[in-house]
Amino acid sequence: MKGAVGFGVFSVGGDAPRVGFRIGNGVLDLAAAGLGAVFDAGSLNPFLALGRAMWEETVSRIHEVVGAGSDVVPLDSVTSQLPFEVGDYVDFYSSLEHATNLGRLFRPGSEPLLPNWRHLPVGYHGRAGTVVVSGTPVVRPCGQVKGPADDAPRFGPSRRLDIELELGFVVGVASRLGEPVPPSAFRDHVFGVVLVNDWSARDIQAWEYQPLGPFLGKSFATSIGAWVTPLALLEQRFVPTPAQDPEPLPYLRAEGDRALDVEREVELSGTVVSRTNARGLYWTMPQQLAHATVNGASIRTGDLFASGTISGAEPGSEGSLIELTWNGERPVRLADGSQRTFLEDGDEVVLRGRAGDVELAEVRGTIASARYDGNAPAR
Repeated sequence: MKGAVGFGVFSVGGDAPRVGFRIGNGVLDLAAAGLGAVFDAGSLNPFLALGRAMWEETVSRIHEVVGAGSDVVPLDSVTSQLPFEVGDYVDFYSSLEHATNLGRLFRPGSEPLLPNWRHLPVGYHGRAGTVVVSGTPVVRPCGQVKGPADDAPRFGPSRRLDIELELGFVVGVASRLGEPVPPSAFRDHVFGVVLVNDWSARDIQAWEYQPLGPFLGKSFATSIGAWVTPLALLEQRFVPTPAQDPEPLPYLRAEGDRALDVEREVELSGTVVSRTNARGLYWTMPQQLAHATVNGASIRTGDLFASGTISGAEPGSEGSLIELTWNGERPVRLADGSQRTFLEDGDEVVLRGRAGDVELAEVRGTIASARYDGNAPAR
């Protein structure tokens, strides 16, 4: 469907939010178009729970309605809402290039990958309550930081605020507690994908992450696109999985094409600083879901799983500033002549993605100043 972007929730003026389907610069009001009362809801969750057959049937009906010339609401007249109620949020670490880059930065002279990395999709459980829709300002977080030469930690605004270029998938059909979801069942549970920016305070993260991993350095905000692209629109964009060595354990093995060919770019304050592709991810989305549930953990409608930073092997294909600037040693130059190592107040970041004729909804966010008075968090 040329120009298709995906499903989301929108409002016009003071009207109640409702579900629509974005095509180019227009939004089809699905309930008004007669596609079902489920679309009167202010969330995608009731529709997501209906399952794969209904998802695919609805995409086909939308194609027919659009082809018949149904009216759409101009995109510039709508206000986009968070498209679904986020159940749980899990972020993985699935890019070989990204993991290798960070390993070289933080463990120079040692093997960059930790022993478990090639055996399982490493991840952490994030904070669902701070997942926000594209366009929401991101307040610079405060927290404890301690540099290598510091005698003691200090409290204050993060000075090393970063981005993470990611691809997320959204669960539609829940699973039952105690029953793993194998890679072969991925399409029966997962509705679609969104672009994700998992904002990261690298200085807060560096002091807190051992031994239990990311916490305040990640939990302050995660931005997602306003429109969820259904997998039914991406059938032709699944490609062979990159070679995995050693061969994964049986529960992680998947037949067929499982990687997703999505071209990605990062724009920082008007300058494109990175371009890459999600097809190079070492651990695929079906493998991520299989690993997250292999212990019997259940999934719920609206759960969000993100890939982790997507980086390529070539210079200019890194998905985070910590890699692009090599931990601040090599600033990137913007079109206005200024330089960046990490994000400054007022910077606007835009993530974009395209899968052939299908555009994924952009993720946009502007950095707002920290709410901090010098001694304690402001009230």
